[in-house]
Amino acid sequence: MTEPTEETWRRVDRYFADTLVGHDAALEQAVADQNRAGLPPIEVAPVNGKFLNLLARMSGAERVLEIGTLGGYSTIWLARALPEGGRVVTIEAEPANAAVARQNLARAGVGDKVDILVGRAEAVLPTLASEAPFDLVFIDADKESSSLYLDWAARLGRPGTVVVVDNVGRGGRVADADSTDPGVTGMQRGLQMLGQDPRFDATALQTLDAKGWDGVAIALVV
Repeated sequence: MTEPTEETWRRVDRYFADTLVGHDAALEQAVADQNRAGLPPIEVAPVNGKFLNLLARMSGAERVLEIGTLGGYSTIWLARALPEGGRVVTIEAEPANAAVARQNLARAGVGDKVDILVGRAEAVLPTLASEAPFDLVFIDADKESSSLYLDWAARLGRPGTVVVVDNVGRGGRVADADSTDPGVTGMQRGLQMLGQDPRFDATALQTLDAKGWDGVAIALVV
């Protein structure tokens, strides 16, 4: 059996991406533009973008909430999954990031399906309480606030809402009980919430992809 060295798992990830995702000019340009603008290279990997797209389609999502827009890469994947009249509401704390995302979404032809709300998520989320519930929530923002975002995912969702949390593995550090890293401890609190809060039924998977060793949690609001 081939050992999962970094070279081998990156080769497998490239194979999966080439075979199952392919190349897309709008998505690749979105990443290029965000890199040129100096945004951190923390967008989801192509295979994970396709994963989000498939989850949205499988669940029949019409309203999607994304916490953490960055340059709009994952937003494009989610918006493309929606039927006519579907909406993505995405929250971005940094105005400069939101500006890059708007350009990328427009070029990809999905700008009319997306509302970008600029501000800290903890301040923006309560303003959505009077709207129709969301069918899918993707959480990809600061890890320190994971449990706060999950609480709002349950409040703004409904029974059957799909919740996806990115970067749960933290390069293996999430299992370190002695960690003092705020990102790790924040994610630990979030995962404990998913395991104990009766509003959720959840699991998590480790991932090895273009972004390294990490993981994703998937939950259902019950």
